[in-house]
Amino acid sequence: MTAPMRIMIVDDETPARNRLKDLLADCADSFPNEVVGEAANGREALDLMSSEPADLLLLDIRMPEMDGIEVARHLLSLPQMPAVIFTTAYDLYAIQAFEVNAVDYLLKPVRGERLLGALQKARQNRPPGPAQLQKLARQPRICLSVQERGKIVLIPVGEIIYLKAEQKYVTIRTHEREYLLEESLTNLEQEFTARFIRIHRNCLVARGSITGFEKVAEDDEEAHWEVVLKGVEEKLPVSRRQQYLVKEFAK
Repeated sequence: MTAPMRIMIVDDETPARNRLKDLLADCADSFPNEVVGEAANGREALDLMSSEPADLLLLDIRMPEMDGIEVARHLLSLPQMPAVIFTTAYDLYAIQAFEVNAVDYLLKPVRGERLLGALQKARQNRPPGPAQLQKLARQPRICLSVQERGKIVLIPVGEIIYLKAEQKYVTIRTHEREYLLEESLTNLEQEFTARFIRIHRNCLVARGSITGFEKVAEDDEEAHWEVVLKGVEEKLPVSRRQQYLVKEFAK
């Protein structure tokens, strides 16, 4: 006998969550399922996944602060990402994007027959990958995320001082501590181009964290520039190619 699929419902509207619960109950004979949690926003959903892991999320796209696409991108940091079915009111852009990227979605108001079909498909198909989700994103993430001790830890982008590539990881530096992220520095630069600036081939620095530059000469080595950062003693070297930044910030 197949174990019931563990499902979490994520929607900022209570009536929408209640409707999905009712529809899932109606589907139970054809598709055994168990609602293991409800969340009214993205952060709540990610916290809940730590204590009540789910096999599948019914995930609303448009929610305040953190939308459903970003929630799904944070779920990628888990060892095993759950299946995801997005729910949305009529949105031509979203529908076209989902169909192009082969990501399943349900239009609101959700119909029982359509939900059952999506559940059956979700059991057979792999969850969306990072490239698919990045194409669906309309705006940069408000947080980056890492997994620590089985929990998704969110790092607000506004608190990040710099991002430095080291071997296969990117070090995230905040005032409090460092985190290791398994993402491409180039992709991060493209996503957050308005917030971070490249000072070296392996380092992006938050524009708002730069307080100035210092010229440094060590022994017989040629003098080079370093970035002075707000709130941390560490200074970062500027590559020759990026030395134009010194004049740019002096304006």
